[in-house]
Amino acid sequence: MTGCWEWTLYISERGYGKLHHKGRTHFAHKFFYEICFGPVPEGLELDHLCRNRWCCNPDHLEAVTHAENVRRGLAGKWQSNKTSCINGHEFTKENTYRPEPTNRQPTRRVCRQCNKEKVRRFRYRARVANTT
Repeated sequence: MTGCWEWTLYISERGYGKLHHKGRTHFAHKFFYEICFGPVPEGLELDHLCRNRWCCNPDHLEAVTHAENVRRGLAGKWQSNKTSCINGHEFTKENTYRPEPTNRQPTRRVCRQCNKEKVRRFRYRARVANTT
């Protein structure tokens, strides 16, 4: 694998190189990938194997599902490294469950304590709404 081809022109707000060609705007990495390998297959997206969003070297790109791209990326690692929920409850075996995966959320952890409080608030609001 050769080094990164870092895009030095316009960089989007999300950190990807962009270019204009024949009146259309393209992501630089996707543009060069498609020149070398053809269109990205339907339902797939490009993953930067080098983890460098500015890179547009087609050898550093792989067409993968969105779930795989997230799993490989820093966002997935950040989520899996969390030791507590947003409210500070520790992710322990007793206080955590994993619901059935969906396409939108292939894997996630749910805090049992937060979920109990959410259900309690929902039932309270429903009770109040029924009495008025």
